[in-house]
Amino acid sequence: MSERYFPDLMPSPGISRESLPWWEAALEGRLVVQRCTKCHAERHPPAPCCKSCGSHELDVRDTAGTGVVYTYTVVHQKLIPGMPEPYVVASIELDGTDGLRIVSNVVDIDPSKVRVGMEVEVVFEKMSDELMVPRFRPR
Repeated sequence: MSERYFPDLMPSPGISRESLPWWEAALEGRLVVQRCTKCHAERHPPAPCCKSCGSHELDVRDTAGTGVVYTYTVVHQKLIPGMPEPYVVASIELDGTDGLRIVSNVVDIDPSKVRVGMEVEVVFEKMSDELMVPRFRPR
């Protein structure tokens, strides 16, 4: 777990039947990806069926929680009251997957220092007793 990066007023994510195992893993401090138990294709974000074979037989598997910044943007506009800016929104390509990416924030670094290809690791921000959100920091 980490310090708080974003304010309490930040909207909570929508949690669906498909994404619930992902959020439950995050609450335990684990970053997972959805996997088809039939053809073993992986995906993120979670969905109701496998995009490769159409199966509804899905589970999740743990990732290393590391990756690289695939692309990013630095937000300078005040969108949420109390939100410190600038902040980074990035697409992180996860290590140990077939190029799966997750959209999150890069924290613990001056936004002007973030670069494509930067190696990062997951850190979980405790938003409440029921919600942990994965962010990424340089490694």
